[in-house]
Amino acid sequence: MNPGATDADAVAVERYLALGLALGRHLDGLVDAYYGPPDLAARAAAGAPQPLPALAADARRLVADLDAGVPGLSDARRRWVRAQVLGLHTVARKLAGEDIDYRDEVEACYGVRPDAVPEDAIAEAHRSLDEALPGRGPVRDRYVNWRRSQEVPGHLLEPAVRSLAEDLRERTGRTFGLPEGEHVDWVFETGKPWAGFNYYLGDLRSRVAINVDLPVFSTVLGHLVAHEAYPGHHTEHCRKEVGIVRRRRHLEETIFLVGTPQCLLAEGLADLALEALVGEHPEPLLAEHLRPLGIPYDADVAARVASAAATLGAVRGNLALRLHVDGADPEVVVGEAERWLLLPRERAEKQVRFLTDPTWRAYIFCYVEGVELCRRFVAGDAARFEQLITEPLLPADLAAAA
Repeated sequence: MNPGATDADAVAVERYLALGLALGRHLDGLVDAYYGPPDLAARAAAGAPQPLPALAADARRLVADLDAGVPGLSDARRRWVRAQVLGLHTVARKLAGEDIDYRDEVEACYGVRPDAVPEDAIAEAHRSLDEALPGRGPVRDRYVNWRRSQEVPGHLLEPAVRSLAEDLRERTGRTFGLPEGEHVDWVFETGKPWAGFNYYLGDLRSRVAINVDLPVFSTVLGHLVAHEAYPGHHTEHCRKEVGIVRRRRHLEETIFLVGTPQCLLAEGLADLALEALVGEHPEPLLAEHLRPLGIPYDADVAARVASAAATLGAVRGNLALRLHVDGADPEVVVGEAERWLLLPRERAEKQVRFLTDPTWRAYIFCYVEGVELCRRFVAGDAARFEQLITEPLLPADLAAAA
């Protein structure tokens, strides 16, 4: 399985892969990507799913074995695999019906302990938006109307995405490097709880889906392309497939599992991707692609609004805490999403659907906490960002180095 490694090394990694694949049969979307040994996937798919208590016990034993030390597995690899297995252990316990405190669940799965954005910070963001937005009247009405004015006409969405992707791909290659033969297919889907999704297929290929249940705003297009592809998820997967899997033969990187710290760093670096590639103010670049297509985009206003609204992205975590710590009724939380995030009803409902989805209920903190952790670690240094897309790190590693 891993030429040159000890038997104990190979067995520990195989146990991790098998655990993730087996647990994935109980929760749709848990296995985000897998391009490891096909025989493991075939064995995991055969027969009836293993009982959740048995999988939780398997995870607990693997954590204990990793703590005892595995010959041939470096301390860094052992710590990394252990953190992922601890997340899977928590997921298995939760799916088996165990009552786990939500904050404890997030911390065990993703390596950070969540907290709410203070109300005064939300109020300050609203005041800043009031100053940044054009027109007069209630700030929520103006924010909703301004964002609607930035909707990309459906027939222009694909050419805008491809134009941005071509540019960001070229810049990513120059700045961070891309392996020869990498490729992204862009598709457009409906009926999903997310805005965009990278399906990494292995062999340096991704299928990136953009959800068009609701119109896509011109103000988020650049972020979306960078996040999902260049230099975000696709770039990270490709660089790690070449550098970690093919060169080092560390097969633990061939699986990507929801419920693990791997996700927090992946989403954090992807949310930081556009900033890391083109700087804090990408609006002029975006205007170069959008305006020739006839897509509405005011770079100056977009920059002011983005700066004023920066805090509101983290307020999504407040909604999750209201749902899963306070036990608030989802309909009540939809109303709070309307007020706090200044969203129209349909987008507030979609946000709450994501936060109540069994796969994604704790995942929001991968964005909320992940991007700030990655931003502090990178601190404007391109070499630090390249480290994120090439090395298997943990949240604790970033916190210690920042």
